[in-house]
Amino acid sequence: MSTCDYLKNRFPDLGNQLPRMSLASLPTPVKSRKVYVGNTEHRLSIKYDSQTGSLYGGNKVRKLEYILPRAAERHRLRIATFGAVGSNHALATALYAKEAGFECTCFLSHQAKTPSIGKTLNAHLENGTELLCYGGSYRERIALLRNALWGRHTWVIPMGGSSWLGTIGFVAAGLELTEQIKRGEIPSPDRLYVGTGTMGTAVGLALGLAIGGIDTEVNAVRVSHTSITNLGSMRALTYKTAAMMSALDRSVPTDLAARTNIRLRDEFFGTGYAHATVASDAAVHFGQEQLALALETTYTGKTLAAALADLQSPETRKLNLLYWHTYNATPLDVPTDRPVDAGSLPREFLQYFSG
Repeated sequence: MSTCDYLKNRFPDLGNQLPRMSLASLPTPVKSRKVYVGNTEHRLSIKYDSQTGSLYGGNKVRKLEYILPRAAERHRLRIATFGAVGSNHALATALYAKEAGFECTCFLSHQAKTPSIGKTLNAHLENGTELLCYGGSYRERIALLRNALWGRHTWVIPMGGSSWLGTIGFVAAGLELTEQIKRGEIPSPDRLYVGTGTMGTAVGLALGLAIGGIDTEVNAVRVSHTSITNLGSMRALTYKTAAMMSALDRSVPTDLAARTNIRLRDEFFGTGYAHATVASDAAVHFGQEQLALALETTYTGKTLAAALADLQSPETRKLNLLYWHTYNATPLDVPTDRPVDAGSLPREFLQYFSG
C-alpha cells in the first residue's frame, strides 16, 4: 500500500475531513510508448491503473479508499453494491470489503456473456460474497432490497462506486497525474481517454486536472446505456462533487466544476453494454500485440478504440494522447468452469460458465 495522498497534500483541510483507507499502490506508472497504426509511427502514453492493488487492480480501488472509511465511521457491518454479473466494481468491492472486515452483498443483473464472467463469479464464491440476482419489476426489486438489507447494518454503495465520495478518489488520481506530468514522466497530453459507465472516474479526473492547471481534454468513452451515461448525469456529478469539496474546504475554488474539460464520446458504444464491436476487438488485439496489455471488450477495448481512431484522424493524429488503462492486472487464481458446489450461487447465473 502507499502513503501517497495527493488530495490531502493539495487541500489539507479537505483531506482531514475525508478519511482515506490506504488500499491502492500509488502512484501507478505512466509511460510514453511508440506504437504503429498501419505503417505510421505514433507516441501513445499509458496510465497503468491496472496496477492499483495486489489484491485486485483497476480503477475501482481508488473509489473504495474513500467509501469504505465512511461505512466504518457509521459502524456498518455489511457493504452492498450493484453491477452486472461480470462487474469488476462488484468484485473489487467484495474483495476489499472483506479485507476491511465487512460482509458483502452484491446485487447483480444479467449482461451479454463474456469469457471472464465465470472466473468473476468463482472469485465471489471463494470470497464468500452474498450474490443475489437483481432484476424484474420495480416492486420485485424493492422487495428484494428490503429482504436483503433490512436490519443488517448495511452501507450501500451505488453502481460503479460513483457517488461524489467515490469520485473524490479520481480527483486525487488527477492530481497524481498532474505531478507525473510536471516531473516530465510523459508529455502533457492533449487528450486523455478513459472508459465511462457511471462516470465517476472520468469526472474525478477532469476535476483533478482542473485543480492542477492541466488543460487536458478528458475523453469519456461511453460503455453503458444512455439511461446511465449521459451529459445531464455527468454534469450533475461534476457539480455535486465540486460543491461538496468546496463545502468541506474553503480553499477549493468555487468555480472548479466550470473549469473542467471533459467530452463524452458516444460513437464506440456499439449495440449494447458488454457487446463487442469490430473496433473493440481490433483494439484488444492491438493492446496485446503492441502494448503487452490484457484488455476486454466491455470497457478498455472500446476506450482504446477511440484513441486509435483519433491517432488515424488527420485532425488529431499529431496530438499527445493518453490512454488510461482501468482493467485489473492482478491474476485471479480461480477457474472459469462451473463450480462443483454452486449452492450459494443464484441458478440464473449458471448460464455464464464455460463448463
